[in-house]
Amino acid sequence: MIEVKHTNDGKRGSFEAFIDGTHAGLMTYTWAGEDRFIIDHTEVEEEYNGKGVGKEMLYSAVDFAREQGKTIIPLCPFAKATFQKHEEIQDVLVNKV
Repeated sequence: MIEVKHTNDGKRGSFEAFIDGTHAGLMTYTWAGEDRFIIDHTEVEEEYNGKGVGKEMLYSAVDFAREQGKTIIPLCPFAKATFQKHEEIQDVLVNKV
């Protein structure tokens, strides 16, 4: 099971994934004003590639954006590609991809 922990200091934040307590991935973001944030980087540990870690972190970011009434700018290639593939999460985009 993938556990995602969210941190946010008001300027930057991250979604960090763990599998059985082991660090599996990291997605970072930067605030762009009060209403939106930019996903700027996603990394998944090599041994967890293809196990849905990146997608789980992105879906956590989408849930956070929805709960807080914020929008997302996906600059990271992984995030941008995932948004393009999954129409059901595009409601949180600043501009549709």
